[in-house]
Amino acid sequence: MPDSVLHLEIYSTSKWDFAKYPPSERSSRHEKVMEGLNITDEMLSPDSVTRQLNDQISLAKGFLVIAKESNNLQFAWELSAQIRNSQILLSNAALRRTPLTISESETAVRDMALLLFQAQQLHYDSATMIMRLKAKIQGLEEQMSTVSDKSSKCGQIAAEEVPKSLYCLGVRLTSERFQNANLQGKLKENRQTALKLKDNSFFELNNPSKIVFHLVTDEVNYAAMKAWFTMNSFGGVTVEVQKIEDFSWLNASYVPVLKQLQDSETQSYYFSGSERSFPSILLDLNGNVNGAVETCMETFHRYHKYLNYSHPLIREHFDPDACGWAFGMNVFDLVEWRRRNVTGIYHYWQEKNVDRTLWKLGTLPPGLLTFYGLTEPLNPSWHVLGLGYTNVDQHLIEKGAVLHFNGNSKPWLKIGMEKYKPLWDKYVDYGHPLLQLCNVH
Repeated sequence: MPDSVLHLEIYSTSKWDFAKYPPSERSSRHEKVMEGLNITDEMLSPDSVTRQLNDQISLAKGFLVIAKESNNLQFAWELSAQIRNSQILLSNAALRRTPLTISESETAVRDMALLLFQAQQLHYDSATMIMRLKAKIQGLEEQMSTVSDKSSKCGQIAAEEVPKSLYCLGVRLTSERFQNANLQGKLKENRQTALKLKDNSFFELNNPSKIVFHLVTDEVNYAAMKAWFTMNSFGGVTVEVQKIEDFSWLNASYVPVLKQLQDSETQSYYFSGSERSFPSILLDLNGNVNGAVETCMETFHRYHKYLNYSHPLIREHFDPDACGWAFGMNVFDLVEWRRRNVTGIYHYWQEKNVDRTLWKLGTLPPGLLTFYGLTEPLNPSWHVLGLGYTNVDQHLIEKGAVLHFNGNSKPWLKIGMEKYKPLWDKYVDYGHPLLQLCNVH
């Protein structure tokens, strides 16, 4: 019987009762019924038919869900019909304010008991329900994990994909590097620049002509970057562009981590688009080698999340709750670096981890070991993170010395976070002829 029909029947029965008895008799009858019926006692009584019927309905509803999920539609229909029959009995009893009797509910209780027994034979019992729910939850978690992995991979692909406009710019700059006679002349006039690169007095931050930036890139981008920084002026600042392939000292014998780079899995991990810059800034590090902004506001940025504390070397030398830091921007005191033999410390830990028992992958763990006790925490305003993946406090951005678009949503990509793109755009000269030719916007 549909619910709408049930409501109509209840309503009509209620009106018939009111028509059958005059007002004075209705009131007297109601009081007598209420005196003889205590709903709480009725539901708590172990012999209560009402309680038994309610318990059957609750269990049948659970079995109904499983029957539908199992596509046993006939059995689901039978359960649903019997649930409605039992609910009608309970509704009628509630309206007349008298307990259900065994005689009037015997058929409903028996029929429901037979269906519940059948459900148990179909393994719809409580234990099976729990196991099915657990399996359902596990399946949903696996689906969610798969979707999350796919989303992460798609985001990584989108982040590593070079937009057509930037690809065009690189090609045009490379062409300028080898075809523009004036540019080649400027590249040869590097005697004064070479002298600047060797002059250790270049440290006056208020005088641009006394500042030197060293930019390191790879073979693919070297010509384009060389052309760009030669063609354009930057307020008197000297910019040296180098390619990593020319660093003959950077080999497996000098840097143990390069041994691991022969492994394709490790290559994928190291070169997954993370960015690293090491600006040289005059700052008091209080005798420490490294200055960096700590990132241990959340537990996953503490040492125990990166290192294997079951290994005695790690357990005995490093506090598991020590703070990690943002390795994308560090300030180094190179004099103190040499005095403390930091390079030797780094090599020591890399050699100890040839079997990957101290940590698995990544460049951060050996850095955490090397600079443990040698890092000066900097004010967060020195390095504002998260502009490529999360919301950042506007006050931090306004005070920030370095704004870091770490994450996949770089401002020069279509997937960049729109509200942070202006922070990048204000430093780009979109009126530059080459940028206009390549439709960079």
